[in-house]
Amino acid sequence: MAKSSTKKTVLIVESPAKGKTIESYLGKGYKVVASYGHVRDLPKSKLGIDVEHDFEPQYMVPRGSAARIKTLKNATKGADTILLATDLDREGEAIAWHLASILEPNSNQEMKRITFSEITKSALEDAVAHPREINQHLVDAQQARRVLDRLVGYSLSPVLWKKVRYGLSAGRVQSVALKFITDREKEIQAFNSEEYWSIEAQLGAKNGELSANLISVNEEKIALDNAKDTHAIVDQLKSDTFTILEVEKKPLRRTPPAPFTTSTLQQDAYRRLGFGARRTMRAAQSLYEAGLISYMRTDSVTLSDQALASISHYITTSLGKQYGLAKPRVHKTKSRGAQEAHEAIRPTNPEREPHTIPDLGGDETKLYNLVWQRTLASQMALAEFEQTKINIQAKQTNALLRASGRVLVFDGFTKVYPSQSKEEA
Repeated sequence: MAKSSTKKTVLIVESPAKGKTIESYLGKGYKVVASYGHVRDLPKSKLGIDVEHDFEPQYMVPRGSAARIKTLKNATKGADTILLATDLDREGEAIAWHLASILEPNSNQEMKRITFSEITKSALEDAVAHPREINQHLVDAQQARRVLDRLVGYSLSPVLWKKVRYGLSAGRVQSVALKFITDREKEIQAFNSEEYWSIEAQLGAKNGELSANLISVNEEKIALDNAKDTHAIVDQLKSDTFTILEVEKKPLRRTPPAPFTTSTLQQDAYRRLGFGARRTMRAAQSLYEAGLISYMRTDSVTLSDQALASISHYITTSLGKQYGLAKPRVHKTKSRGAQEAHEAIRPTNPEREPHTIPDLGGDETKLYNLVWQRTLASQMALAEFEQTKINIQAKQTNALLRASGRVLVFDGFTKVYPSQSKEEA
């Protein structure tokens, strides 16, 4: 009986949650299995690094991973092609490298690395069509971080056990961060506070009241450092006559923020939703695995040309041409060494409005809405205001007070991503 000519491809991901979605997009001939993260690590019972020979890591298979490795070997045994589709960051690259070392494909099997920033049919088909070799530079970067963690941890942790509490651990990042915090705390404790007062006047006007701050007295900028002088000026102002000297109006424009990176997503989710970092990343992971957002570990604010085109189309057709841009806005990545090949965190399809997605949990719904809003806003028109500054004179005191405010003229990007604080306004 002749053997089937259908080729079998096994695709290995880290998390099983996205396996069924990926299989449904790729169709017959593809089987997706999960590594459940790392399959090799440094031993827990000893340093596991040969400091005498170029700090060579001594990897071993953790007890809990043995069964998983056996499953992976069985799954790939009859495969023609093995695709290592672990996450596209340094950690994912290292996991792919460990898998390649353990699985050891035979001469008739091809093993390649693929990456994708979103779980969509087009992204997966493109990734499968363009496999590559494992990037050893990324693997080495992850290994360097892991080795440093181990060297620092094994050196400092015993000190913590003796001085603070048994069981505490020290890492290459936490230890330095703790040093910064203690240095800053020492500066705070050494700081000599100075008394400072300010005066704000509520003044009646034709159309209501306005609030004005004291700027100067006798044409000298005022700096009040005690209660006596402050109350003396307040007493004078209470019986004074106020006259408007000047009203200055000028246009003001606000540029929308860049689309989310991992850190800005965590910051905004805390500020707007009250989510801690772990809660945010847990919800983001679920959204990514459901194919709703792009990969959530990134320090880049770049958006692909395809994403920019779909975002622009949605804005002009759903919100109005006045909210769109003549050409895409380019946001600059602030982080040095950011991985520009990655994209910012964005919805995989801007047409998928938050209220149209069923079966999302509460956290996922809120976070998707935030990502959707921020991404659209980043490619929308500027918000326009009219800013007014009013200089007011107190005649007898010869004091200058100033009132300021702004009026929204065109909402622009704030139509979908409104300000939440004075700092954002």
